[in-house]
Amino acid sequence: MRQSISAALVSLCLLVLSLSAQARDLPQFTDIVKKNSPAVVKITTTARSQQQAQNPYHQFNDPRIPEIFRELFQQRGQQPNQPPQPRQQSMGSGFIISADGYVLTNNHVIDGADEITVRLPDRSEYKAELLGTDVRSDLALLKIEDKDDFPTVTFGKPRDLEVGEWVLAIGSPFGLDYSVSAGIVSAKGRSLPSEEAGNYVPFIQTDVAINPGNSGGPLFNMSGEVVGINSQIYTRSGGSIGLSFSIPIEVALNVVEQLKDKGQVVRGWLGVVIQDVDSDLAEAYGLERPRGALIAQMEKDGPAEKSGIEIGDIILEFNGTEILDSADLPHEVGLTKAGSEVPVLLARNGDQVRLGVTVGSLEGDGENTIASIGEDPGGRIGAMIEELNDEQRASMRLLGGVVITRVLPDSPASRAGLRAGDIVTLVNNRPISSAENYRQAIADLPAGKAIPMRIIRNGRAGFVALRIDD
Repeated sequence: MRQSISAALVSLCLLVLSLSAQARDLPQFTDIVKKNSPAVVKITTTARSQQQAQNPYHQFNDPRIPEIFRELFQQRGQQPNQPPQPRQQSMGSGFIISADGYVLTNNHVIDGADEITVRLPDRSEYKAELLGTDVRSDLALLKIEDKDDFPTVTFGKPRDLEVGEWVLAIGSPFGLDYSVSAGIVSAKGRSLPSEEAGNYVPFIQTDVAINPGNSGGPLFNMSGEVVGINSQIYTRSGGSIGLSFSIPIEVALNVVEQLKDKGQVVRGWLGVVIQDVDSDLAEAYGLERPRGALIAQMEKDGPAEKSGIEIGDIILEFNGTEILDSADLPHEVGLTKAGSEVPVLLARNGDQVRLGVTVGSLEGDGENTIASIGEDPGGRIGAMIEELNDEQRASMRLLGGVVITRVLPDSPASRAGLRAGDIVTLVNNRPISSAENYRQAIADLPAGKAIPMRIIRNGRAGFVALRIDD
């Protein structure tokens, strides 16, 4: 009996020692949290409801309504007897990337916001200025108060991450301030293509608990360095089920650099349509295993065609990086500076061919941005514009006009109810024939007085009242 009790005690002691050793082997996150949480911010946005944001100019063109009342309703942005609409609020996370107050977050956190508030862990709050966005990478750059002593994070190298490595997220899930969750890297280079954003982000997949409100917050490695920005989750319930996706910080910093430098994001572009290589195609091309991106179609006179790439080629390496499947190619091309020549390894007719390929620039990225820092975005009224092309003018039977591409929050244009996609044809009864003509018309407007602006929205013409306060 005594021997049995002694054996049980020995076994219990061994179990306790084993558990203690395992506990010592588990990672400790406390130092990372203490060091970095001061730079993680909570972002609150406010926007008018959709009903309130839609300017009802088209409802007041009826000639039976006296002009003075039409103008009054347009200025107030409401129909007669319509109660004020509630303002919509949303929350997310972000982090300070430089001591002078630059903040990085997701584009979807601030999209459509009229007002953005950034709150630090010490409870101090700042109104944020939106400096630039990039829809394709789902990133936004904010600026808070001018000072040079904000706490900041440090950056790591996502390429050095290994699957199975511990990572840590800090954010505000469901509005709960500065919550911490941890997990491991589940996969790297995960492709999540979408019709709007394309396939330019090689996401880091983790099982870290990420929930609504965590978006835009940082993902840390065990050295306390930011390696990603928490952006998306896969869920059937609306909450975390252990599949979360982060934007690699190297992608984000490339976007930030371009927004600061040029006010827009330009990505590399080859002008090709690609597909995966299966086992049969690999055999047909003499490859030992399925890999690479097969060129199925090319843009005429595009960068790929000009560089000597042919339909049917398989890109095996791009700029020194192996292309394992077709989804890897857009990631690498998008990060390549437009105009640079890079080495490419191809499989062609059973042989391997090396080419120097000059990368082009992806058109249309400028539509996803606001303006470069230090400029007055949108001029006096806070609306960015582009000239109509010949096809647009012909389709709408217009002689001139400009199209609004972006409306800044809390601007005269926003208060007038202008929206991206509106076509401006008259400003203060002055015909608009070009972008230069438009800018001059805006520059000549008197301050403090409501003036008429004729726009076309969804094929229907109407007027809004614009008032410049300065």
